[in-house]
Amino acid sequence: MSNDTPIQYGKVTATYFWDDGSGINGDTGAPASGEPMQKGLFSSPSWPLGTEGYVVHEGKKAEFFIGDRGPGVPSHDCDVLLDMDGKTFAELTGETWNDTNYTVSGGNGHLYDVEYYITEWGDGAGTEGAPHPFMQPENKCENAVSPIPEEALDTSQADEKEDKKDDKKESGGKDSEGGEKSEDKDSEDAEEQAAAASDDGGEGGVTAETAVNDLSGVGLTGADSGVLSSTGLLALALVPAILVALFFAWSRRPAGAHAGEADDQGRGLLAASAGDHSLGSLIDRVRGKKDGEDDK
Repeated sequence: MSNDTPIQYGKVTATYFWDDGSGINGDTGAPASGEPMQKGLFSSPSWPLGTEGYVVHEGKKAEFFIGDRGPGVPSHDCDVLLDMDGKTFAELTGETWNDTNYTVSGGNGHLYDVEYYITEWGDGAGTEGAPHPFMQPENKCENAVSPIPEEALDTSQADEKEDKKDDKKESGGKDSEGGEKSEDKDSEDAEEQAAAASDDGGEGGVTAETAVNDLSGVGLTGADSGVLSSTGLLALALVPAILVALFFAWSRRPAGAHAGEADDQGRGLLAASAGDHSLGSLIDRVRGKKDGEDDK
């Protein structure tokens, strides 16, 4: 309550009461608001029931809410415009409260120039703004209202900032908007790293190293079972065919002849040849012939 920014300020004369329906010391009955008599329950001749605020007297501060109507005749001529509960009155004056006869020690029944700060108007019966005497709404006590002191406004704003700091600490020092910005930045960084990897010949390109790895034992087997996959079997079946093709490419054929052309003796692809690396010379060796011998 006291941390709220004041919306009205002034100085008034105050007395005290304690009406709990016991009839002690002029008790007139339970408070008009229906709230039980308690510390902090003040009475006003005109402000709306439920109005909240705080008072300051000689450096001492106490919070209040308007829970009853009064004082009556003492409020006429804008004399006494606030009735405090007896316990708060005793604290502000440095005296003691007597629960037996409902009186405050010291014999002082009035406090002059009590500063009041209203922070919120109540929604009960009554009139906002300058107070007026009991049952005299036409007699506004304008002198009871003054400009709000700057220090009171500064203190309230400082308290609000402190509350916001505490809330931020409890939430981990980051609000939802900051969290969203951080996540967006992480996403942008990830995209930039992926683009850089692609430009450097990363996963997006095919290199000699990746080609070798694709033909490795791991690449030819299933990722989980370790058994040759269909792609692996096909790759292994193609290897011998590739080797044979390379072998024929490297073998020398007779000049001017193409594969399958017959020589003067009617021989074709398997004819003997003087070339050391031809297919014919290799077969001749298998037959037991020496390099360079003629057929008989």
